[in-house]
Amino acid sequence: MNRLFRRREVWLPTRWGWLLLILIAVLIVLALGHSVPFILAPDAPARGPGGHGARTLVVEGWLSRPELAQAVDLIRRGQYERVLTSGGPIEPEIDVGDYHSFAQRAAAYLKAHGPADVPVIAVPAPATLRNRTYLSARVVRDWAQQSGVSLDAIDVYSAGAHARRSRLLYRLAFGNSVEVGVMAARPGDYDIAQWWTSSAGTKTVLGETLALGWTNCCFWPEEGK
Repeated sequence: MNRLFRRREVWLPTRWGWLLLILIAVLIVLALGHSVPFILAPDAPARGPGGHGARTLVVEGWLSRPELAQAVDLIRRGQYERVLTSGGPIEPEIDVGDYHSFAQRAAAYLKAHGPADVPVIAVPAPATLRNRTYLSARVVRDWAQQSGVSLDAIDVYSAGAHARRSRLLYRLAFGNSVEVGVMAARPGDYDIAQWWTSSAGTKTVLGETLALGWTNCCFWPEEGK
């Protein structure tokens, strides 16, 4: 038996040791809880050639009107030469007027409220049941290639905690030749600094955390797409 097993001494925490470990774990969770929404919603615009920033802004068309209003304020700053709106078909049960896609809906809003000297172009995506953001990014990429628009840097404007995932998917769609920056609209239905105090904040932050983790580990674009 001595040749098959050997005796070892194992150190285990005492009652006070367990309390200390639990306290450390709670502090880590609290620290992450405060920082997670800001990690998910970065404000990181592209530097662009020569550090002058991107000249093309992509606005995700499914944003709410208050979030689109924030995009208008961004466009008024005068940096962008063009604005593209993305998004697929609007579900029949959603009453948003006579628009066939979220891209068209967002473009109409930005044209009506934004500066007249910045062209706004709707780039609608086809219907899909999965990977909608990635498909929208591919459609924007293909539009630029077919229109002869050279894109070396773009900024993507997304909603709050969805922003980091949008940037990741646009980077996958455009590849290393295009710098992708991102900016996040401020959420209107919960306080980002205390997201756990509301059902909307909890659902959004936890859902986007899981979705970002899945995208990083398990999402692989189809070859050549």
